[in-house]
Amino acid sequence: MIINKQNVEQLAWQKMDNLLPCIVQDAATGKVLMQGYMNIEAIEHTLESRHVTFFSRSKQRLWTKGETSGHTLDLVELSADCDKDAILALAHPNGPTCHMGTETCWADAKTPAISFIAELEQVIASRKGASPESSYTAHLYSQGIKRIAQKVGEEGVETALAATVKDLEELKNESADLLYHLLVLLQASELSLSDVIEVLRARHTK
Repeated sequence: MIINKQNVEQLAWQKMDNLLPCIVQDAATGKVLMQGYMNIEAIEHTLESRHVTFFSRSKQRLWTKGETSGHTLDLVELSADCDKDAILALAHPNGPTCHMGTETCWADAKTPAISFIAELEQVIASRKGASPESSYTAHLYSQGIKRIAQKVGEEGVETALAATVKDLEELKNESADLLYHLLVLLQASELSLSDVIEVLRARHTK
């Protein structure tokens, strides 16, 4: 259930003395960032301010993540699970989320593969406008979209050839090159892999 001001009282508040656990997930990478607790007022403040806000059990008051550090969590969406007794907050973090200075409170957990792709996209996007000498990606951008598209074509052919001769190690390497150059091409076209995934999602539901 997507949570809004009209249905917030439908959550199972009675189960945990009017406090429900809330997991915060990075909307871009899918990483689980932190966990806190929300009451009705915290949800309402989150929806109004668009910054994830909890009820602090130690301070006994509403607490907006990042209110002192500036590392706020920009809300994308709040949703409840099937039992309506747990909350998921999708958000964009502004800096490290954990008070220990790490990106997530589960810093030692293994990062899912799709999360690394999102991180790589962010790095690729940051190379736009940089000096061509600073990195290979910046050099690619400086050569223009036609050259980037040409590289995607070249890597596609090399990937197909590796598969044809059943060289699995080469196939992995060429596939990595192909995916990297495709990400650069999408960024150069003001698109992302998420845009492509949405097309696949739409096709899948037909």
